[in-house]
Amino acid sequence: MTEEKVKHIDTRPLIERFPFPFKADSYRYSNNAESLIPSFVLDVTPEYFHEISEKRRVLDSRNEQAFQSFPHSMDAQWELLEMIIDEMTERFPTFFSVKKMDDLWTFQNHLLKEKYTFVFGDSTTLPYEPLDFIGRHVQEDLVYLANRDGDLYMDAGQLCFPANWSIAFNLGMTFTEFHSPVPFTDRGFIEKVRNFLLRMEPGKPFTRLNWTITVEHILDTFPENYDEWGPKKEKITTENIGELVHLRVEDQRLFRLPKSNGILFSIHTSLLPIEELQKNEEWLTRFYHVLTDLPDHIAQYKGFLSYKDKMIQYLEEILQKKAGVLK
Repeated sequence: MTEEKVKHIDTRPLIERFPFPFKADSYRYSNNAESLIPSFVLDVTPEYFHEISEKRRVLDSRNEQAFQSFPHSMDAQWELLEMIIDEMTERFPTFFSVKKMDDLWTFQNHLLKEKYTFVFGDSTTLPYEPLDFIGRHVQEDLVYLANRDGDLYMDAGQLCFPANWSIAFNLGMTFTEFHSPVPFTDRGFIEKVRNFLLRMEPGKPFTRLNWTITVEHILDTFPENYDEWGPKKEKITTENIGELVHLRVEDQRLFRLPKSNGILFSIHTSLLPIEELQKNEEWLTRFYHVLTDLPDHIAQYKGFLSYKDKMIQYLEEILQKKAGVLK
């Protein structure tokens, strides 16, 4: 990026802008949604070029895994495209621009040196469906939940960086159905969260942080390609765990759409090697306490039970060294 463009984004080291997810020394499932202020869908970070390249690689190589939609979602997709393009061009005018002549729009991505002219509302004038098209220009994954019959249905989504779940499998499911694998103790919890979302109003978005653990800096952990990333867990040793194992955090944002009345669910994923936590002792200590207190059934669901104890040992040794216990 040029010097002019860099000044518009947060270029601090990752450890200083990472969305650390823990506010206490213990973690359990909860509705940790908070009001989103300011109410922006997007972030543009120094990882933009790498992550857009990765999204497009995934979409080109296994499109049916990464993008799914129902035909009846098309009006909502156009609503989402307009919402996102307006935010992109207003917040980052040196990165993106749009010219609107009635329904004839010209959108430019100046970072990627790309230009597209299309008729708003006419999908034949775009190279991809509207949600798939605009998703190729933002770092976030974008999922559309339709609101009908007193429930939320997954009707469309571009999901390139999933934490071991599948848009192809979940398409058409209700909110309760696609959360059913989560091992909550209180099975009514999912319904409470769904009812919270059903009460959301336009102009009052929410955000929450979700987390898990990933081996290596791999964003596209689909269940369909588990054979590519799953076996990497076997490579973990006490010597390489700090470098290989990453804390994976999703900044999930939720917006009620005024026209379709559905919900946009955007997901911005960040990865941090756990060795980087040494640069923030408060985070290091808190993460250690979270893991030591974490029930095995949650670690199992999140996929790191097999090396949970190794992580705890690694973090404990670092903390002891910092305290001067070990030489």
